[in-house]
Amino acid sequence: MSNADEQAGPTLSGSLAHRVPDLGALELLLAVARLGSLGGAARELGITQPAASSRIRSMERQLGVALVDRSPRGSRLTDAGALVTDWARRIVEAAEAFDVGAQALRVRRDSRLRVAASMTIAEYLLPGWLLALRAQRPDTAVSLHAGNSTVVAERLLSGEADLGFVEGLSVPAGLDSAVIAHDRLIVVTAPGHAWARRRRSLAAEELASTPLILREKGSGTRQVLDAALGGLARPLIELSSTTAVKAAAVSGAGPAVLSELAVGEELSMRRLVSVPVDGVALARDLRAVWPTGHRPTGPARDLLSLTRG
Repeated sequence: MSNADEQAGPTLSGSLAHRVPDLGALELLLAVARLGSLGGAARELGITQPAASSRIRSMERQLGVALVDRSPRGSRLTDAGALVTDWARRIVEAAEAFDVGAQALRVRRDSRLRVAASMTIAEYLLPGWLLALRAQRPDTAVSLHAGNSTVVAERLLSGEADLGFVEGLSVPAGLDSAVIAHDRLIVVTAPGHAWARRRRSLAAEELASTPLILREKGSGTRQVLDAALGGLARPLIELSSTTAVKAAAVSGAGPAVLSELAVGEELSMRRLVSVPVDGVALARDLRAVWPTGHRPTGPARDLLSLTRG
């Protein structure tokens, strides 16, 4: 390379990031200008003096001009260094404003959490998780919308929820997921029903041919049952909440298919009786879900962590 090429300095090509010094180097230059000492600037920024010298030299090579005159009496900015320092001050002030704005965005994000969950998870699992989250994040306001799996997906995809929980066999389109728990559907009936006195397990055909108290289509519970019975489940009544299905079954209206999580108390108090079934796959995964490519952050990430504890 000729002397003329060396004096010309770097050409204006490539990414701006390769031509402009990083914030750490600019902060170091400002500290040297303020303190008049490379060693003092290094101490203020928590780095060694050799590291500070190396960073200044690297910046000089990058810009193609000398920035600092070093002598036993201290460090003094060159004319070019004084000009670059003025520019550096504006860049650092802009970066500080950027940082303040980003922090404000984080605070706003962390001040609320919108959760959408299928009924069984909303009623029987989320209350404990949300209590634990409140202990970690007492200043986060949490709103919960309970609905079937279809509604959960719609709220996530429209931006109305930050994290969702579903109970179906598959993940709704447009969502990523993680399995957080496992569940099983069971057939239950009131103690006075003929099935409560059965000595043989129900066959799939008998379950499919009997009118049942069921959750509505679109719910995770209904999806699992329909898949297990090949879509042949016969509704006696269709209800939109687990609590309503339980109440109807307890009243003696007919058999119901419900999550094992939902009927523990009723089974122990003998208000409902579990009826064994053969040849029907009623196990399911419970999942946390979020829009594809948007991994939960902030309070949503913390809640997701609590579900796996």
